[in-house]
Amino acid sequence: MRGQWMADLVFRRSAGSALLWLTLAAYLLIDPLACAATPGEVPIGGVLREATLQGLNGPPRRLAEYRGRPLLINVWASWCGPCTEEMASLERLAWREDRAPFSLIGISTDDYPDKALAFLNRSNATIRHFIDHDLQIENMLGASTIPLTVLVDAKGRVVDKIYGARQWDSPESMRLIARAFGWRKPTSDR
Repeated sequence: MRGQWMADLVFRRSAGSALLWLTLAAYLLIDPLACAATPGEVPIGGVLREATLQGLNGPPRRLAEYRGRPLLINVWASWCGPCTEEMASLERLAWREDRAPFSLIGISTDDYPDKALAFLNRSNATIRHFIDHDLQIENMLGASTIPLTVLVDAKGRVVDKIYGARQWDSPESMRLIARAFGWRKPTSDR
């Protein structure tokens, strides 16, 4: 009798442990970034904290200066292939005449500002770019992987985070931006 009780206990513990691991694995498959939060990360729905952005191709600015209109923040690095590939589409997006009004800035996570600036000079960047200092902005935005594009509403609330590169001037991306910022009529699909 005692042997059967012991066998049942071991089986229940093994089954319970297996169920726990299966649940964890399923959760990570559904949301692989769930455990990738960075220290001090502002989640979707949260309001960005005040920070001073160190100018890379212009003067420094306070993040609060971008309040009052939607903001698209692209986090990148000069050594990141997908980041540099999507940069041209961000430039085209910034200069589209038919886009709804929002600000667009870049945040480089490069350790060496001169490398980031050299890339911006080679690519003839016109968008305002800033360099992260001591992982402050990288952590606040949740840039555990890059490229990361964060959509922020006019009140400073994070409405979406898009990990990975994309063509930001494509009709699909224009619709994504319009939905995120709550615009009824998306911009033209040219």
